[in-house]
Amino acid sequence: MSTTHITLNQINTLPRAEAAALLTGLYEHSDWIAEQALDARPFASAAALKHAMVEVLNRAGRDAQVALVRAHPELAGKAMVTKSLTAESTNEQSKAGLTDCTPQEFAHIQQLNASYNAKFGFPFILAVRGPRGAGLTRQQIIQTFERRLDNHPDYELAECLRNIHRIVEIRLNDKLGYQPTLGHEVWDWHEWLAQFSDADDALTVTYLTDAHQKCARTIELGLQACGFDDVRIDAVGNVVGIYKAATENAKTLMTGSHYDTVRNGGKYDGRLGIFVPMACVRELARANQRLPFNLEVVAFAEEEGQRYKATFLGSGALVGDFKHEWLDQADADGVTMRQAMQQAGLKLADIPKLARDASKYLGFVEVHIEQGPVLNERDLPLGVVTSINGSVRFVGEVRGMASHAGTTPMDRRRDAAATVAELALYVEQRALRDRGADGQCNAVGTVGLLTVPNGSINVVPGRCQFSLDLRAPTNGQRDLLMRDVLNALQTICTRRGVHYTLEETMRASAAPSAPQWQARWEAAVQALGVPLFHLPSGAGHDAMKLHEVMPQAMLFVRGQNAGISHNPLESTTSDDMQLAIDAFMHLLHNTHA
Repeated sequence: MSTTHITLNQINTLPRAEAAALLTGLYEHSDWIAEQALDARPFASAAALKHAMVEVLNRAGRDAQVALVRAHPELAGKAMVTKSLTAESTNEQSKAGLTDCTPQEFAHIQQLNASYNAKFGFPFILAVRGPRGAGLTRQQIIQTFERRLDNHPDYELAECLRNIHRIVEIRLNDKLGYQPTLGHEVWDWHEWLAQFSDADDALTVTYLTDAHQKCARTIELGLQACGFDDVRIDAVGNVVGIYKAATENAKTLMTGSHYDTVRNGGKYDGRLGIFVPMACVRELARANQRLPFNLEVVAFAEEEGQRYKATFLGSGALVGDFKHEWLDQADADGVTMRQAMQQAGLKLADIPKLARDASKYLGFVEVHIEQGPVLNERDLPLGVVTSINGSVRFVGEVRGMASHAGTTPMDRRRDAAATVAELALYVEQRALRDRGADGQCNAVGTVGLLTVPNGSINVVPGRCQFSLDLRAPTNGQRDLLMRDVLNALQTICTRRGVHYTLEETMRASAAPSAPQWQARWEAAVQALGVPLFHLPSGAGHDAMKLHEVMPQAMLFVRGQNAGISHNPLESTTSDDMQLAIDAFMHLLHNTHA
């Protein structure tokens, strides 16, 4: 492969034919995509060129898209055996170790290729150089192959195209001689922190366990190494680093996210919002640059509410919302929060002192992996958050009559589980009706728990315990959704002759982004040449707690694997991490005290 690098200036200024010649080999046997993308010249950045090519393929239609997928070779297929792969494909499959398959691995991949082609009618496409560009392992490739065989054909075509765009991204980086250096480092930092877990076979880090405390100490050391002036672990286990301003008595900009995880979670939820600003501070410190404000990075100790029912404990303490009764909660092993904090050496008496004086702060900004499919489906690396959805949660129970499954006629049953099932379907239908101007579903509703106590295969359920989780971008939308769902619950229960109890367990107000901070994120994204895209956050974040006392705004980073989160498949790329770092640095340099 050529080692002569091209430049973005050449792509922008050379005659069309010459510029197109520089971009040959990006799309497998399909140079027309890069050639047509030149209509969008000049490109402000490589990211802008990448997106222009995405848009060309989006406009080309399904037939052209399927033809592009079919232009690609099978993984470890006949083309590899006969050495007829393109130079680019040979390099990629070699880096992934596919040329070194054992006979058993090779035979298994051939069977997967055959099964995949038979089901979908096109070859399986995977960016085998992976999210960091260094190459997936053969085991990772095989596991992904097996998992994707279960997908719907339309989804799988889209997934193939997304992987093709990732392949092209890496190939273009190679042509430009570009490496997302800081993105690589931040990607590595996530791997570094993921070594600590409560479980041996999954990433689980819950509040004040041994793994949690090792994470805190590791982040503390990392903050010190990055050049923060003041680093400490506070009275609830938050790890705090302050990079001081150029002048005394300057205000402070706060940022950060959480380092705890759900059980069997992903590596990037929360932690991305810690490591991105850490990388920025390290670069500022290396350049001996100071900002006109203090930058406070907080790695929040608890956000997920996994070990104790104390969601947003870490950020809540900073806004004066640490509830004293939490200390008496016990975990599954009977250990109270008070005991856990004392064993960790935390000073409970200092918790009230953690509340911040909002008058001394400019605001709070947070970078977070999207945890959803929107950016991934649109092939966009970054999105500006307009609001964090308001939410309300309930736990309830329907009581009917347990009876014999064989002798009770269908029209005489008082089936508690069927009642909750009907409610769940109503929640789904009602939330689907709540759409924004862009056609996207704004509201979401979930019956996440559905349990039949002492259920039996031959007994009509007499009891069914359930949960309700309702969310929407504004409090008004949330409340309308809640009203309709609760009315439906009453109607369904009356018609079926059953009774219910319901307890509200949580209510959180929507947190619209502060216009001035949202505008700064918008300017940062546009400065990178990335298309500006807005979206609400369906998930709760530490930013919604800080919103109670100061202005806030968030930036989302695209997730891979359909944006899945709270799952080991949660992923993002070092290229997207680099863009997030660049956007954060732009925000820092364009914010004034």
